[in-house]
Amino acid sequence: MTSSSADPELAAVRTLEPVLSSEGWALLSSLPPYREEDSLRQGERLRKDGHSPELVAAVMTQSRLRARAAEKFGEFARTMLFTPDGLEQATRLPIAARHAERFQRAGITSVADLGCGIGGDSMAMAGLGLDVRAVDRSPAAVAVATMNLRPFPTTTVHLGTAEDHDPALTEGIWLDPARRAPTRGATRRLHDPEEYEPPLSTVLDLARQLGGGNELGPLGAKLGPAVDREALPAEIETQWLSFHGQVLEAAAWCGPLARDGVSSSALLIDRSGTHRLDRGAHAHPDPEPGELGDHLYEPDGAVIRAGLIGRLAHDLDARTLDPSIAYLSTERRTDTPFARGYSVRDVMPFGIKRLTSYLREHRLGVLEIKKRGTAVQPEELRRQLRPRRFGDDSATLILTRIAGEQSVIVASPHTVAAFQEEIG
Repeated sequence: MTSSSADPELAAVRTLEPVLSSEGWALLSSLPPYREEDSLRQGERLRKDGHSPELVAAVMTQSRLRARAAEKFGEFARTMLFTPDGLEQATRLPIAARHAERFQRAGITSVADLGCGIGGDSMAMAGLGLDVRAVDRSPAAVAVATMNLRPFPTTTVHLGTAEDHDPALTEGIWLDPARRAPTRGATRRLHDPEEYEPPLSTVLDLARQLGGGNELGPLGAKLGPAVDREALPAEIETQWLSFHGQVLEAAAWCGPLARDGVSSSALLIDRSGTHRLDRGAHAHPDPEPGELGDHLYEPDGAVIRAGLIGRLAHDLDARTLDPSIAYLSTERRTDTPFARGYSVRDVMPFGIKRLTSYLREHRLGVLEIKKRGTAVQPEELRRQLRPRRFGDDSATLILTRIAGEQSVIVASPHTVAAFQEEIG
């Protein structure tokens, strides 16, 4: 086994080296936009032109990663470098901009980005005029971040760790701990923040050092979206962020970056704008269970994780169907960006024969199948029902428990006009 194959970090650096040369950078910059169907032919042409196989492999890899990165970085991706893991874990630029705005609004002028990865958050902070000290323990990440941050003269990139960082170097800190651990040749996500690298206790120690020892200073940290809310200290604000329906992160905000009286919040970004729901010191209690009404609401995952079901139920004048399930129901329709709404058409106990007969009678052949609180798998149920044979009408089947009984709700999604943006 070679030393590079034994050391993944060294292998990653060596993979990058060809494209970091002047010849490699010029060749990468000359390539047309990546198309999978053209990649083999393009690689053969580059080798025929006299470029080494190592250089061709490096530039073609970067060209492919740039195409994938456009979803997160837009036009910026065309001039950036990536590692596969770095791109997968990088913050989307619109979300990184939200992080940067927290520091800017708090009057922070310099930030250390610890665990900077490929430099996405550093780019956003530098773009708002902040001085940024980007730090990562990975030599490959440092090499990539150095290239990606070259247009920003207020940034520097350093090899180092959060544990060794001197908090006196900057006014604020943004920290992205490693949240994956190797397991049997792959990685697993870590949900306990004390298993992060560095652990949450170290992150909070840095915040106290920033604050002079007695208070938490201006520090923000990116946490996994599945982090247990009860495991987080009460003196920070934790914000769960949902991007077009997918909960991507929880961010912990300390000191002046946290909003007074807000313990947790849900921030939703969708086609209609940006929407926020806050949980204060006196949170609404969880709603009482009751009967199924004319309308059913499925709260966004960020609302659930932030402990805001009670607040949303209060706003909708709604109740739950079962104490352990986060569906809400009410007689009155209220459009909200924080939950997906459905008009209830029918409800019945769960049973394959009963459901098959119902679909046939109502000619329902186009189905969306959703579930909470049941072991039934939607795709397996779809194979059993074979709905296409019944007709072309559509419906949503919601599999859940009502008062402890396995039930099927037949519903139609609300058609909702665009919401006004609720926060600046």
